[in-house]
Amino acid sequence: MEINVDQVAILARIKLEEAEKKKLSQDLERILGYVKKLEEINTQDVPPTSHALAIENVFRKDELKPQRIIEEALQHAPEREGNFFKVPKVIEGE
Repeated sequence: MEINVDQVAILARIKLEEAEKKKLSQDLERILGYVKKLEEINTQDVPPTSHALAIENVFRKDELKPQRIIEEALQHAPEREGNFFKVPKVIEGE
């Protein structure tokens, strides 16, 4: 199978030296040869999969736990108002 490496390089917007073109051409021919072999395999009775391994998500029950995140986040704030950062007003309005 002849692959037009120059056209591929143009589409990929890359500049290739002659040695790189030759190697890329060989690599692409091997890849396409492998794909051709895969096309010959009978997959009639093979069920479609979305993952190579049979895995499942492990779900856990959501549990509410007391957190100190607010205090930790606000401890370095230059100014705060209650549980919020206090920042200068930057938008003029009503």
